[in-house]
Amino acid sequence: MINLEIPKKLHVLIDQAHQAAAEFFRPNSRKYDQAEHTYPKELDTLAALLDGLAATGGGAGAGGVRRSESGGKKKQKGVQNGSNMSVVLATIEMCWGDTGLLLTMPRQGLGNAAIASVANDEQLKRFEGKWAAMAITEPDTGSDSGAIRTTATQDGDYYVLNGEKIFVTSGERADCVVVWATLDRNLGKAAIKSFVVEKGTPGFELVRLEHKLGIRASDTAHFRLDNVRVHKDNLLGSPEINTEQGFAGVMQTFDNTRPLVAAMAIGCARAALEELRTILTDAGVEIDYDRPANSQSAAAAKFLQLEADWEAAYLLALEAAWMADNRQPNSTQASMAKAKAGRTGSDVTLSAVELAGSVGYSENSLLEKWSRDSKILDIFEGTQQIQQLIVARRLLGRSSSELK
Repeated sequence: MINLEIPKKLHVLIDQAHQAAAEFFRPNSRKYDQAEHTYPKELDTLAALLDGLAATGGGAGAGGVRRSESGGKKKQKGVQNGSNMSVVLATIEMCWGDTGLLLTMPRQGLGNAAIASVANDEQLKRFEGKWAAMAITEPDTGSDSGAIRTTATQDGDYYVLNGEKIFVTSGERADCVVVWATLDRNLGKAAIKSFVVEKGTPGFELVRLEHKLGIRASDTAHFRLDNVRVHKDNLLGSPEINTEQGFAGVMQTFDNTRPLVAAMAIGCARAALEELRTILTDAGVEIDYDRPANSQSAAAAKFLQLEADWEAAYLLALEAAWMADNRQPNSTQASMAKAKAGRTGSDVTLSAVELAGSVGYSENSLLEKWSRDSKILDIFEGTQQIQQLIVARRLLGRSSSELK
């Protein structure tokens, strides 16, 4: 059973992540927000330190939701608090500092989480140390990942990929990109596979970098794939099309990445709550936990409501990560955490701007930046509406064709 107290063995990791956020991320937050598309060279040193910690078992690299061969639970001794819990907790601390800088950390990308989740042992070893982005979204395919149009046609020992991918986080800076493509459009979601495409592969063209509302420190790329040849050994997971399994193979990646995005929103929202508390206190607003919210000032009551929503999102993210570490199916909990944290992040940061008034709207405070950064966390890795739809299907036992 999950224990809601943070394991003692993870306290050092949390402290280290918070120190990095406080000493580098937060002080440089505004600098790289204003210098969009400029790579923060200082991250190379920080990434090297994290790699060293991971090598000794004390770090938090991209975790993965590993399943047993039968696809069910795998017996293990006792309760585990492993890589998924570590990454979620470290991500919260890092995004307390800056979400955009966390997203541009080398070797911590969503593609790395995809590889960690579905790659075989040989691929895990071969791609170790690589920085991997993930390319899912297409010009005609947003929230419905099952409608992917990028094709992968087998040609001997290679697959030939053709299509277009947009909104690829860290796409230009990463060493490789995990590209989702379909082997056969007629077979629907079951035919969608993920391929590791190395940078510099002929036909893999960077079209442009996007200018964005928030997370400006992170580059967001648009790629065109024109007869890109990828060796069959770079297909993640099984090459077989299992119509009974459906979309489960590639969706396993989301079981890991959605709690990570939830953690990003939780970290950013916590920063806003702490700043807002300071502003309200300095303005003479008392927040009393011993009195009902309706007997306090409107600002204090709003703060208590926001803090309660934050706590719920935090606990949901921990639950999803804990289940992943303990080899328990967590798709429902991952979507719940993503939906709750995404909405809470936007509510908290925008409400903080509103309650702080002119202070919150100016660049003298980071509140306005956090409100811009948090919006994407309610959108990518599956929008708020998609998460609610997934949860409804799970709870009601309905298929995607029965509940749209």
